[in-house]
Amino acid sequence: MRRMMVAFIALMLLALPAAHAVLPDEIMSDPAKEARARELSRELRCMVCQNQSIDDSDAPLARDLRLLVRERIAAGDSNAQVLDFLVARYGEFVLLKPRFERQTLLLWLLGPLLLIGGGLALWLQIRRRSRSGVDVPTSPLTPDEEARLAALMSDDTKSSELRKAT
Repeated sequence: MRRMMVAFIALMLLALPAAHAVLPDEIMSDPAKEARARELSRELRCMVCQNQSIDDSDAPLARDLRLLVRERIAAGDSNAQVLDFLVARYGEFVLLKPRFERQTLLLWLLGPLLLIGGGLALWLQIRRRSRSGVDVPTSPLTPDEEARLAALMSDDTKSSELRKAT
């Protein structure tokens, strides 16, 4: 019984992304236009939920944006024109995947640059450690240091013999 419950929950979690928030009254009669509208809806950010597309969001603003997208498609706008209209109205933030432009260059390049910089720093650190381990010269002990070491070792052997005797 417990396994069935776990399997049911896992199945529901897998099916969760397939559940979209598009209501039946929003669906366009032309399947090709509806497919375009759904494709565009997946590319647009819900301004309320922020990390969810308007296709997946139940927020009233997301519904308004879905209707606006369908309105523009019905008016004959291309996908690029619909996106340009929404970006002009709401800003670049409305796109889930920002465009590769001069304003978003840092956004697109920061991740790879940090990864390359971290790899370079790691490589330099490993190289420095390996060189320091090989190049360290070992100097012989001075006569004073040898005498002190011998005294410490003899004291250590005496104390271990005392421990064994007790």
